[in-house]
Amino acid sequence: MIQNYLKIALRTLFRNKVYSFINIGGLAVGMAVTMLIGLWVWDELSFNKYHKNYNRIAKVMQHITNNGDIQTRESVPYPLAEELRKNYGSDFKHVVLSMDDVWNVLSYGDNKFLKVGSYFEPQGIEVFDVKMLKGSADCLKDPSSIILSESVAIALFGKTDPLDKVIKMDNQYNVKVTGVYEDFPRNSTFNTVTFIAPFKLFYNRYGWVRTIADPWRANAFQIYTQVADNADFDKVSLKIKDVKLKKVNSELAKMKPTLFLQPMANWHLYSNFKDGFNVGGRIQYIWFFSIIGAFVLLLACINFMNLSTARSAKRAKEVGVRKAIGSAHGQLISQFYSESFLVVTIAFIFSLCLVQLCLPFFNELANKNIIILWSNPLFWLAGISFSVFTGLMAGTYPALYLSSFQPVKVLKGTFSIGRFASIPRKALVVMQFTVSITLIIGTIVIFRQIQYAKNRPIGYETNGLVSLPQAINEIHKHFDVVKDELYKTGAIVSICETSGPTTESWSSSSAFEWPGKDPNQLAEIPIVGTSYDYGKTIGWQMKEGRDFSKAFATDSSSVILNESAVKLMGLKNPIGKTITWFKQPFTVIGVVKNVIMQSPYEQVKPTIYNFNKEDVAYILAKINPEMSASMALSKIKTVFDKYNPSQPFDYNFVDEEYAKKFGDEVQISKLASTFAVLAIFISCLGLFGLASFVAEQRTKEIGIRKVLGATVLNLWQLLSKDFVFLVMLSFLLATPIAYFFMNSWLKKYEYRSDISWWIFVASGLGALLITLLTVSYQAIKAASANPVKSLRTE
Repeated sequence: MIQNYLKIALRTLFRNKVYSFINIGGLAVGMAVTMLIGLWVWDELSFNKYHKNYNRIAKVMQHITNNGDIQTRESVPYPLAEELRKNYGSDFKHVVLSMDDVWNVLSYGDNKFLKVGSYFEPQGIEVFDVKMLKGSADCLKDPSSIILSESVAIALFGKTDPLDKVIKMDNQYNVKVTGVYEDFPRNSTFNTVTFIAPFKLFYNRYGWVRTIADPWRANAFQIYTQVADNADFDKVSLKIKDVKLKKVNSELAKMKPTLFLQPMANWHLYSNFKDGFNVGGRIQYIWFFSIIGAFVLLLACINFMNLSTARSAKRAKEVGVRKAIGSAHGQLISQFYSESFLVVTIAFIFSLCLVQLCLPFFNELANKNIIILWSNPLFWLAGISFSVFTGLMAGTYPALYLSSFQPVKVLKGTFSIGRFASIPRKALVVMQFTVSITLIIGTIVIFRQIQYAKNRPIGYETNGLVSLPQAINEIHKHFDVVKDELYKTGAIVSICETSGPTTESWSSSSAFEWPGKDPNQLAEIPIVGTSYDYGKTIGWQMKEGRDFSKAFATDSSSVILNESAVKLMGLKNPIGKTITWFKQPFTVIGVVKNVIMQSPYEQVKPTIYNFNKEDVAYILAKINPEMSASMALSKIKTVFDKYNPSQPFDYNFVDEEYAKKFGDEVQISKLASTFAVLAIFISCLGLFGLASFVAEQRTKEIGIRKVLGATVLNLWQLLSKDFVFLVMLSFLLATPIAYFFMNSWLKKYEYRSDISWWIFVASGLGALLITLLTVSYQAIKAASANPVKSLRTE
């Protein structure tokens, strides 16, 4: 029986090649899109599950009140680790002090690389289940040891065994390689970590850690914990929430530091906080794309249902004959279900091929390393369940509808589809285009928000600005000579030193006082250390006063404020005013327009620039616009290699670094627009099939109208108007839905665009144009046919 069902199903598919192609093609594309989204969601939900103790790991974080706002920080003071071990040991299995994302030069022989790594206390290896390929779990007990990722070990030593080899860090310290670990996967928080060294090494090496006057004041470290097996994250958070508050001085206590544990399960998907509460994060994109995936699959299923029911008249006689010779209602349902499942099975096979072909492009688009989980039973269980569900959803309505025909009416020729039979199909078309138009509107809104933030004045000139990280301070020692040589090459027009990159704020302080400050006001203000020519190099815009200058010996005790800092301090005439920092006086010599260093979607934070030539982490250079970037960089490299041969030449274009601030939104925009295009394609595929069916169904009517004098334009209008009406109805439904969701999405940004009326009009007109283009081919083809042939068919 099943074999007979499949044979009939195959004959039906081959007999109607166009409709079969549309059905299988539409379902395959819909299933492929849903599968890609499913793999993306799986990768997002799997983030950090690489670590064995995933469900018991947490990061110690804090809420502080800064100038009336509750802000959430990941960094904490380092004495906190010992305090937690000493007084709350029963709640934690491990407490690990860490310094993350530190750039160091690793060198062995002629091989040298600038790499980012982390400094952990030894138990961090066990907490994060670092998979050791060489060495043991106690490999960090020696303060002069280091373990390397597999990729870095190969880069440094090739095929030679790296164990017990001595390498140099920053050309100053010798460390012994005591282990090699498997590279962290891309969907791990530590995916950029290429080496791990003991925290004791960091403590011993960097003098500023040992000389901090008040260790509880410096929020510069990370603390990771593995809670005890019987401990609850929320209960432990309540226990430790006031630990820091009890240790800081009365001034810092005004900031009301409140500690809490952020479970590893929330690091990636629930990383956003507002006013001391978690407000989600990437989890919203999980829901967003999951909904898109479900709707794209629904669109493909709608095509199947629409085309199956639309062609019901063609199969009415088949159903009548089968019933007349004894086919039971259940047998007919089984027959149509078998056709549905055959189409779905073929579509599923094609979808796997499509996914495999598209994965390289999709991974590049989504910045992922996703693969099809061929060996994972859950993948096949999901795939089969997915196919069965799709087969049932796509085949139920056609099976029940077609099997309900009465054989007497069909065989006597009195069977009629009925004037209301097309209503379900029209409703499904409206649903399809409602989803498609909503996606179009959403894509445009996301794109406009990105462009709105990108077009925001950033306060300095990024073109030709190059950032050069300095792990070794040799360039700093010879800075004046290096500067002179670079000017002579003609490669640059300006150069300076700074304590951090222009696109980030690395340091802040709450120890500032200024005239008229409220004694109860406590504000933590970002601070940037600069050398001479910083303003000239980045091209900031001076609003009042002047820049730092060698002509003024007092500039070592001067500061420059941005507009937000002036507003915060309430200084009406700031030039010449004295502010104190740790009781030391500094004179305000200038005010610059706001420079965006944090998120481009937020208000610019108050910032103070001080003259500081000792704290140098980066060198900024402005490339000569009359010289090509490649030639300029080549000349800069030659000079840098001459005075700092121990550090590999590394640079970043500041405009590219700034563009990374839009990374998540750009990625989501690209994915959303891709899925929107595919959703429209699937909808148009079904529309094309329906238009073809309608034109075929009205062949005689078209012939008669042509004989009576109807023009091609008249007939095109006749065949297109119903579809135009359906799309317009879809537009009316999609508009409030899209506005509600996109308005909610925009609210998370302080600096955001509006939702203009033209977005909806453009989306509606776009959908209408696509509809007309899709329908017009079949409409014009039918209208141009010879009426003699259509009227002689019987």
